[in-house]
Amino acid sequence: MESTTERLALTRELEIDASPETVWELLVDPVKMTRWMGMSATLEAWPGGVYRCHVVPGHTSVGEVIEVDPPRRLVHTWGWEEGGSVAPGSTTVEYELVPSGSGTLLRFTHRDLPGAESVESHGQGWDHYFERLAVVAAGGEAGVDPWITERSN
Repeated sequence: MESTTERLALTRELEIDASPETVWELLVDPVKMTRWMGMSATLEAWPGGVYRCHVVPGHTSVGEVIEVDPPRRLVHTWGWEEGGSVAPGSTTVEYELVPSGSGTLLRFTHRDLPGAESVESHGQGWDHYFERLAVVAAGGEAGVDPWITERSN
């Protein structure tokens, strides 16, 4: 009997009204990262460094930094520490920052997701957080993430 596991990718492109350098800092500086995603974060911006984001209560994403090319490209593995459909380090997240006029085009790929349902649920999550990233990068405040308060109650 042959068994195959379908691995899929989620892609997004987002125009952000900020320089690549500004967006880069929001991706790699743990204090700045939590302005748009997560309750706490660790990101060691070098190959082999730790990626860890306590996203919402009961959900912590973890991985290892694979590639760092400031302010253009960040790649790290990704998965849920608490288990679930995406094991720690089993998928790969890639951010590519491309200058676009006075702003930045963010090209994002989340590879090796275990199926269509995972692509759909992670797509909803990334869309939620990228809206917040765009606000913060443009100089605004995203405010308290409603997903944190919803899952705290």
